[in-house]
Amino acid sequence: MRRLNATAASLLGLLHDGPLTGWDLVATAQERIGNFWTLTQSQVYRELARMTDDGLVTVGEPGPRDRKPYTITEAGRTAFAEWIDAAPAADQVRVPLLLTIQFSTHLRPGRLAEIIDAARAEHTARLAAYREHEAHLATDADHVRLATLRFGIRHEEAALAWFDELPGLLGTD
Repeated sequence: MRRLNATAASLLGLLHDGPLTGWDLVATAQERIGNFWTLTQSQVYRELARMTDDGLVTVGEPGPRDRKPYTITEAGRTAFAEWIDAAPAADQVRVPLLLTIQFSTHLRPGRLAEIIDAARAEHTARLAAYREHEAHLATDADHVRLATLRFGIRHEEAALAWFDELPGLLGTD
């Protein structure tokens, strides 16, 4: 059996709470881990097919709108337990904005500033949303979700500090 990738493991982790359709998995993933791990609908269905073939999940009878519920199997629970017990893979920094900056000499004058302003606005909005969500989690005593949310807050604060530094780094101040 192939080693679980993080996407498959995430889906198995979500299925520990009970059967979910692919559609429900996408929505639940977006709600619970979407701030730090993205799963596309195509990834979810591709992984569900692989996990079904590997015996990690079973597919139930189609329900409304022909949606099929997936249930984690004992093999799936074992594979997930092995994955969660292993050391996490190394972080990978993938920031599309950094690619744009790296190759910004190919942009028309002024375009990089527009792109940076838009990115700064996105990070500002995300930080505000995280802080609003933080207030709700702090009262719910959901320590696991609060810990991951606080990472997101610190990440956004660091990104905004970097944006403040960026004009000097680029020689545009």
